[in-house]
Amino acid sequence: MAGVWEFLRGGDKPPQFDMGIAHTVTLTKRNQVVSLNHQGSASGNLRVNLTWSMRTSDFGDLNRERGGLFRKPFGLFKPELVQAQGTAMVNVDLDLACMYELADGTKGVVQPLGNFLGAFNESPYIQLSGDDRFGSGSGETIYINLDHKEQFRRLLVFVYIYDGTPAFDRTHAVVTLYPSSGPSIEIALNERAPEARSCAVVLIENNTKGELTVRREVKYVYGFQSELDRLYGWGLQWGRGYKSKI
Repeated sequence: MAGVWEFLRGGDKPPQFDMGIAHTVTLTKRNQVVSLNHQGSASGNLRVNLTWSMRTSDFGDLNRERGGLFRKPFGLFKPELVQAQGTAMVNVDLDLACMYELADGTKGVVQPLGNFLGAFNESPYIQLSGDDRFGSGSGETIYINLDHKEQFRRLLVFVYIYDGTPAFDRTHAVVTLYPSSGPSIEIALNERAPEARSCAVVLIENNTKGELTVRREVKYVYGFQSELDRLYGWGLQWGRGYKSKI
């Protein structure tokens, strides 16, 4: 009992749990598909999160490196990885979005542009948390209500660079799917795709047997939503949109 009270008073460190690699599934070119049903994740809330960061050397912060050159002579060859949190640090605006096709044939998109934020407890059962323009620690999140999975035919989660430098390989973007149970699923967007403005990240499909699968796509295009639409045959009508200035 003495040990318990010591822990409650903060006199001891909380126990450390080794989560293990099995608690995160990383989708790669060799390991492209995972079944949500097989890992017990095909119900509840599926949280899809986008975060990104950039190396300080990527946006020309050379004065700091030069000042530290004599203190750490090898530091110049190992750029520090920092979280993107402001326009002064990063000139890029990544957006997370999702095209959907429902079982009844309804098609649409959930995205920050145009304020198409969707709905969680009613059709399309997909909702965007909001628009994060600066890459804060929480990033952007889409919530998918898998308790209505029978309503889904296919969902295409994609990322596009609304504004700023079109360089996915320097934004170090990561899309992570967090099911309500089972391991998380991670997809890194770190391949070189010069001038690409959009990337299809994952395709979530509900097959004829009612199985939900998540397939890594990571296909870059040089345009925006309409080009991804043509690539996957969605058939939506698109027009150029703009965000209001902050």
